[in-house]
Amino acid sequence: MRTIEQILHAAKNIAVVGLSNKPERASHEVATYLQQQGYRILPVNPAYAGQELLGEKVHATLQEAADMLAQDGQHIDVVDVFRKSEEVPPVAKDAIDVRAGALWMQLGIENQVAADLARAAGLDVVMNHCMLIEHRKMADRA
Repeated sequence: MRTIEQILHAAKNIAVVGLSNKPERASHEVATYLQQQGYRILPVNPAYAGQELLGEKVHATLQEAADMLAQDGQHIDVVDVFRKSEEVPPVAKDAIDVRAGALWMQLGIENQVAADLARAAGLDVVMNHCMLIEHRKMADRA
C-alpha cells in the first residue's frame, strides 16, 4: 500500500468522478488546482458527457475515459471521487475494471465496502482526504 505522497508522486492521469462545471464547487476547484500542478484531468460526469470541462472532454463513464487513454498507451492512475459516500461502491468496481492505480475518496467521503473491494483488487485507497490539501502539504515539505 503506497502512501498518499507516493500516490501523488506517481500519478499522471486523474479521473475526477463527479466533476462539476460550477467553479465554486470543490470538485472544480480541486481539479483546476491539480491540472495547474501538471496532472492530466479526465472529467467523468454523465450529466456533462461530450462537453468540455477544463479543456478536457467529459466522459460518461470511467471505462470511456480509460479507453480514450489506452489509445495512447496510458491508463488512469487515480480515480478521485466526488460523490456521496453511499454511491462509491459502483465507482470502486469501475475503478477495478479499468485497472486504476488508486481509489481516492475526497474529504468527507468514506465507504468501507468500496475501500475493501478496491484494496482486495490491488488498488491503493485513500478516504476522507482532499487531493489539493495533500498536494499542498507535500509541496510545503519539499
